[in-house]
Amino acid sequence: MAKRRSSTIPQYKRRRKGSVIGRILGWIVKLILGFIIISVLWVLAYRFVNPPITATMIGDIVAGRGAHKEWMAIGQIDRDMVRASIAAEDSKFCTHHGFDFEAMEDAMKRNASGGRIRGGSTISQQTAKNAFLWQGGGYARKGVEAWFTFLIEHLWGKRRIMEVYLNLAETGIGTYGVNAGSERYFGHDASAMSPTEAARIAAVLPLPKERGAIAPKGFTRRYGNIIAARIPAVARDGLDACVYQGAAAPVNKAPPPVTRAPRPQPGEEYESPKPVPPEQNVVEQLPPPTEPRAPQPPPPTNQAAPPPEQPQEPSNSF
Repeated sequence: MAKRRSSTIPQYKRRRKGSVIGRILGWIVKLILGFIIISVLWVLAYRFVNPPITATMIGDIVAGRGAHKEWMAIGQIDRDMVRASIAAEDSKFCTHHGFDFEAMEDAMKRNASGGRIRGGSTISQQTAKNAFLWQGGGYARKGVEAWFTFLIEHLWGKRRIMEVYLNLAETGIGTYGVNAGSERYFGHDASAMSPTEAARIAAVLPLPKERGAIAPKGFTRRYGNIIAARIPAVARDGLDACVYQGAAAPVNKAPPPVTRAPRPQPGEEYESPKPVPPEQNVVEQLPPPTEPRAPQPPPPTNQAAPPPEQPQEPSNSF
């Protein structure tokens, strides 16, 4: 039997090339697997390492506004600040697994009916966005946000989620975290805050570049008063219990007296140097009544005298 001749074609040329669609699908699978591995490692790293910078901070730095932050551990942040955040942003924080579908449905209904656009994001979703993603981006970013929310809920836990949220949330132009926000607005750190101060900062969180917490007016002031009234309910119902599960809660302390002059901060045109007004029943003071004018000397005899001037009524304008 004749011996079979071996092919002289190199082996790499004898391999059959796959179809274009097959190669594209292969690259897509590799990209997805790479994204999953990198995102899991990234989230695991931030479980132990505090995020050094975020996309929002980079945007403020590029715009020339700077990015001021002062990290504070969750065990040192005043508990009223935690309760105010839950009262304002996510009352089901301790019971959901990252998503509040009922709140999302309500938000969709409100937005479809017109008026102010509102979201149904939980504190977990906002933390995932602040730590790993960027502002805006539409549904594509929302999809990635849902993946990171799933990861931090299962790899971090509620205590770490709240800690990262309170340290990365934007609390003013170029200001990040409740500790830096408390320094900016009240002249002391976030380890000892009054319910009013905590509620003012929580009221600023939805629009931190357009609201100030020193002497808020209009909606921000009313919203802050509502949040302050909800803080005792959060405490009574234990809605913040998961944050302190297995750890000691911080001791309640009165805010210290302010002894230093406030530092200049970007965006102070939205704020007022006046002290924080009372929580409720603030009565606007009317200006003092205008004194009647002194009588004028009589005109010359060769001219007709004008009618006497009536005293002015007190002004009621604000």
